[in-house]
Amino acid sequence: MDAKKPEITFKYIFNYGYNPTYVNGAQGGFSPRGEMVIHFYLERQPLPESISHEITPEGAIGREVAVEPEGLSSSMVRFIDTGVTMSYENARVFHAWLGDKLKEMEELHKLRNAFESTPTGGQA
Repeated sequence: MDAKKPEITFKYIFNYGYNPTYVNGAQGGFSPRGEMVIHFYLERQPLPESISHEITPEGAIGREVAVEPEGLSSSMVRFIDTGVTMSYENARVFHAWLGDKLKEMEELHKLRNAFESTPTGGQA
């Protein structure tokens, strides 16, 4: 008779303020202590501090005459809302986990493409 292997169950507890954030990039590297530091950012066009418009003779908002700061149209913002710090070993584990999740997604894409290329076009 096989003996049952030891187990552990992890319960997930979420902070009341938990709110997933969309990111489209990251910047970081290793700290002097050898820990991986990752800053996640969202790239977007910057918002002006102020915009001035003419007032038309009818009292309506007219054409834009000034934007502060100047040069706004030639810049981008990388808004950093969150980051993580992890040990080298945990970074390796995270890398493997992320690789596994990407492989799962690639398999799903292959299955979907195969299904959609059937003679019925994926229609039931």
